Amino acid sequence: MSSNMLNAIKNIVNNPIGELRSFYTSRNRANSMGDALENYIKDVFAGTLQESDEQKRIEQFSQVFSYLGNQNNPPDMIIRGGDAIEVKKIENPNSALALNSSYPKYKLYANNRMISNVCRECEEWEVKDMIYTVGVVSGNNLSKLFFVYGVDYAANSDVYERIKNVVSTGISSITDVEFAETKELGRVNRVDPLGITYLRIRGMWGIENPAKVFSYIYKPSNADFEFTAIINTEKYNSFPSADREKLESMTNDCFSLSDVNIKSPDNPSVLKSAKLITFTR
Repeated sequence: MSSNMLNAIKNIVNNPIGELRSFYTSRNRANSMGDALENYIKDVFAGTLQESDEQKRIEQFSQVFSYLGNQNNPPDMIIRGGDAIEVKKIENPNSALALNSSYPKYKLYANNRMISNVCRECEEWEVKDMIYTVGVVSGNNLSKLFFVYGVDYAANSDVYERIKNVVSTGISSITDVEFAETKELGRVNRVDPLGITYLRIRGMWGIENPAKVFSYIYKPSNADFEFTAIINTEKYNSFPSADREKLESMTNDCFSLSDVNIKSPDNPSVLKSAKLITFTR
């Protein structure tokens, strides 16, 4: 079974769940709001929101996802033969996203040093489109959810690699210290006379959340729950026509699909066509 963002959007509209923590705690699937949000994203992509049999739910996950990750290495999940997904939880709609040691990804590459070998070998792949799913939580409730592709949100990796390399090169130019190979910005060994102390130098990346980045086309509502997705038209048209037709034929009064123009992350003077999808409850 395959899945994609359009399937997930349809599942969100047809099965809106605001009180995430109570929904997943009652099924013994979450201990925290972060766990509940990640489980929700899995369920909307796998079509298992209403599946009460945990064994059937797990079997469906195995069919839909080739990789379900861990918190230390991006991404959080990969759709089998499809996109990679990163889940981010924030508690304030104006908060930035903490990415820690991993800079934002416009695409995910199999040769990226920050992903695990299990992720790299989960299926035959070289590059994946990256979906950022950002949930705003208030107490036990999910108040806002934003889906956006990395290619519409983050610059080309060369932009971030250049900064990272300049910093790493500057650190490595320090004289009279011993450097070690590392995936981080740098590591200095044998700092003290006994040679027993080391220094790890890590990057702490962050990015403004999509609601702020796309404020020129997105206007927040006062609804209890608000969902927003932005998909560039080229990507949207790559989905199966049947999935596009199902989404476009939805008659829910609180659902909207419109054409917009968004700024290119690499050159804001260049606009590209996209779909803006919203749903409120």
